Amino acid sequence: MIPFLPILIGLIILFLFASIFTVKQQTAAILERFGKFHSIRQSGLHLKIPLIDKVAGRLSLKIQQLDVIIETKTLDDVFVKLKVSVQYKVVTEKVYDAFYKLDYPHDQITSYVFDVVRAEVPKMKLDDVFVKKDDIALAVKAELNDAMMDYGFDIIRTLVTDIDPDPQVKIAMNRINAADREKTAAQYEGDAQRILIVEKAKAEAESKRLQGQGIADQRREIARGLEESVDVLNRVGINSQEASALIVVTQHYDTLQSIGSETNSNLILLPNSPQAGSTMLNDMVASFTASNQIGEAMKNQKIKKKDS
Repeated sequence: MIPFLPILIGLIILFLFASIFTVKQQTAAILERFGKFHSIRQSGLHLKIPLIDKVAGRLSLKIQQLDVIIETKTLDDVFVKLKVSVQYKVVTEKVYDAFYKLDYPHDQITSYVFDVVRAEVPKMKLDDVFVKKDDIALAVKAELNDAMMDYGFDIIRTLVTDIDPDPQVKIAMNRINAADREKTAAQYEGDAQRILIVEKAKAEAESKRLQGQGIADQRREIARGLEESVDVLNRVGINSQEASALIVVTQHYDTLQSIGSETNSNLILLPNSPQAGSTMLNDMVASFTASNQIGEAMKNQKIKKKDS
């Protein structure tokens, strides 16, 4: 009997190990007895009858994600690839349905996604696909929820995570966008140039106005100074003609002196001979004399007409 004791103890230990199994957190285990559904075990330590009971499978109760890539055509005949991400989970109360009613749930979900996307996208132009991607995602979720809830799957969320048109179409879209931006930039540059030209013209006009005002003020003051100079010379016995000629000659020599003091001056005064002053004086005296004679003659003529 003694040699059979270790064997018996070993069998008992094997029996115990075969009777115990564990289920991880957020997981459900399906227990079958003689191939028939027996029970669903949640997380923790559990017992089963060896050779009679069997863990037929385990289902994760976590949220899972399935990425589906679909190629379809838009309303404006552009082929585009969409990546739809489906987030789903097994409903805890419907583990039996999820395990026994549906084989290959990934394939079933993929089929529904293909069906909905290929029904919605051909109704839209390519630009609308980008704008209304959330509408596509909502349509996929609504269809999947109606179909998969009976099988124990709850669709948490669907997302259109990528829209990839044909490479040639992308190049054309980038060129259109670049051309539009260049057009806008050119318009802004044109507006800036126009504003610059207008402001420059305004500044030049203001400068000319101020310059003209300055010249007018300068000439007014010069005339006032000449008038005062003539009055002073008249007081010492010099008549107006001689005083004017003297002032002109004085200004002429003052100008020559000013030019001579500037070493880098490019100004040329014509005529600039020593006789220029006397010639200018004689010309001015003759001019003043002639103008006075003409004035006296016209005055006498008017008097004769009045007397007649």
